[in-house]
Amino acid sequence: MKKYLLPSLILTVVFIVICSVLYPLLIAGVAKFAPGGGKGETVSVNGKVVGYANIGQKFTADKYFWSRPSAAGYNAAGSSGSNKGPSNPDFLKQVQATIDTFIAHNPTVKKEEIPSELVTASGSGLDPDITPQAAYIQVARIAKARNIDEDKLKDLVTSHIEKYLLGPSEKINVLKLNIDLDKLK
Repeated sequence: MKKYLLPSLILTVVFIVICSVLYPLLIAGVAKFAPGGGKGETVSVNGKVVGYANIGQKFTADKYFWSRPSAAGYNAAGSSGSNKGPSNPDFLKQVQATIDTFIAHNPTVKKEEIPSELVTASGSGLDPDITPQAAYIQVARIAKARNIDEDKLKDLVTSHIEKYLLGPSEKINVLKLNIDLDKLK
């Protein structure tokens, strides 16, 4: 028994040092080279931090582009998706309520035209991006609320389209779009 106890203890201590000290230090060191220095990429307006570029925020006023719904209540400390599947009655009620709210604020939009990301939460519950389609479908509401020409808003949306690092899909960061929306005259 003594023959196995000492190697087991040594191996345990070695893995504690590797997994609890060396690996976290390595990750923290690599993060220092990321945007924001490992503290998150903040978005500022006039020197004041208004949010994080990679964390979704809730926008509900008609004069702003709306984000995806969040299963985590837009709380980054409690990032989570929903465990409710597409046949769950509670999930279906929640999606229908979101659709009803969206249609009430966007009366020119038909139910079948609403992109799914505007009525369902992402896996993390914190997705900061929507598709260009989800932004364009909100243009009429925002144009009316701000008394701005729809073509001007469409141009703004187009200027915010980004490509994903991998793949052909496109995205728009809602916070950055709304900041530039506030800058429009």
